[in-house]
Amino acid sequence: MSGSRAIRVEPAASGGLAGRFEAMASPCEVLVDGADATEVARVASLVAAEVWRIEALWSRYLEGNVVDRINTAQGRAVTVDEETARFLDYAAHLYELSGGLFDVTSGVLRRVWTFDGSDRVPAQEAIDTVLPLVGWSQVSWRRPVLQMKPGMQIDFGGIGKEYAVDRACAIARQASAHPVLVNCGGDLAAGAPRRDGRPWLVGIDAHVPGQATPVIHLHRGGVATSGDAHRFLLKDGVRYPHILNPKSGWSVPGGPRAVTVAAPSCIEAGVLSTMAMLHGGEAAEFLAQMGADAQLVW
Repeated sequence: MSGSRAIRVEPAASGGLAGRFEAMASPCEVLVDGADATEVARVASLVAAEVWRIEALWSRYLEGNVVDRINTAQGRAVTVDEETARFLDYAAHLYELSGGLFDVTSGVLRRVWTFDGSDRVPAQEAIDTVLPLVGWSQVSWRRPVLQMKPGMQIDFGGIGKEYAVDRACAIARQASAHPVLVNCGGDLAAGAPRRDGRPWLVGIDAHVPGQATPVIHLHRGGVATSGDAHRFLLKDGVRYPHILNPKSGWSVPGGPRAVTVAAPSCIEAGVLSTMAMLHGGEAAEFLAQMGADAQLVW
């Protein structure tokens, strides 16, 4: 969890004021279009409290929360709370919908993959030692009781932060009559267009030299980006992005450097952008088949 719980009200690049805070290892902000500093601070406090709550509940880096209890159960059954149960239902749905490509048990592959920009690509033998611990089909999920074989783990990366953004945006909409936008490290959601009816202009910096910054015109809904700007390996001219195929245990090279998707919710956008990266060189075709509103940087 982020160490600082400070909330700052500062000028926003788009005009007006932004409430800013740190959570989920990301800079976060809430824009309340047309509001004064007092209202921005009030709404930002509510937004930050919700994001921090979800981080405390599901961060894999915190001891004693429900994810930690599941990941250290070593084969024992764990009874989860209602919110986590709904999220596990959603994870099971995504697993089935994606044909096994979106799998919340795949985080255990971090044991052999470290995406630090080096050339240390793991050997097949190392991947083979971990791969038997991956696979939602091996999980016993009888709501509200989850049981996994020893060594298996769950990780809500890819949907946890996006869920927090959607929840925070809903709270901000209830708290203010002004249009709001919530942004956590580039994953964001807007409740309505700006007060003059114009869309929010969302610039996506994929950190690719020579590439223009894609701009999305967002009236409402969510935006999420997946890419390899900060977490990758590079060996023999091949760039390995940090998103791993749970079936093979391997990174999927040859795809776009970044995929940005706009969808009715941030969590839907996050699923589609992650899935596109898992399709590698066929990412554009996948997104077209899904009818997704997307921009790709190669």
